[in-house]
Amino acid sequence: MDRRPNFLVALALLVLSCVGAVKGESSAGCGKTPTITGKQYSMTNRPYRLVFTWHQLGGSAQKIVDGKDTSRGGALPYYGLNAIANNSAIFVVPQGLNAGWGNQGGEDVTFFDQLAKTVAADVCVDTRLRFSTGFSYGGAMSYALACARPKDIRAVAVISGSQLSGCTGGNDPVAYYGQHGTSDSVLNVSRGRQLRDRFVRNNGCTAVSETQPSGGRSVKTVYQGCNPGYPVTWKDGSVIFAPKNTWDFFTQFS
Repeated sequence: MDRRPNFLVALALLVLSCVGAVKGESSAGCGKTPTITGKQYSMTNRPYRLVFTWHQLGGSAQKIVDGKDTSRGGALPYYGLNAIANNSAIFVVPQGLNAGWGNQGGEDVTFFDQLAKTVAADVCVDTRLRFSTGFSYGGAMSYALACARPKDIRAVAVISGSQLSGCTGGNDPVAYYGQHGTSDSVLNVSRGRQLRDRFVRNNGCTAVSETQPSGGRSVKTVYQGCNPGYPVTWKDGSVIFAPKNTWDFFTQFS
């Protein structure tokens, strides 16, 4: 099935790239009408983190940008991450076929491949610092990428996810943050724990006995013994999406 490119990109800063011409070679601007005028410009040439934010079932890219998905996990624009990123990341917000991420025949993973290539060709990103997050179906898509594209994704944050988008491969380590509400009546917390356990194994972490939250509180588990560079953190309880947890997990990598 042909997929028409449909995604939104939020640039942390307007990036103006300039490549000096080598003697005897013509630059890309030769033969074009100049758009740079006689005024002061600022230029930033450092690469940015790239964060893919996948919407839930029935959501949309625009709702993630606007913060209009008011159910759990989607009330803040960009899942609340853009507000605390301090202009250090570029956010890509894809739009799913049928408002979801069924990933039939791997089509949504292929879509990710095309998006990553398109963005990297046009803006300054650090290809070693690509991240993926999402709520519910968006979490499932992030999990699918951790399985299928472990070399292309530095870390994922799977929020109230389940194996809805498949898991091709799934044998390599990826830094993994997971969070799930224990009272989730749509996707039971046990389904989120199953996703987590795969990367506890893949990342060489030491398995621990499940700590059950009580009294409306949440429990955070930072797994020990994980392979260097591949941590696993899990948080469950009656909690909503926590931007700071995700951002702190992502920004430990540089």
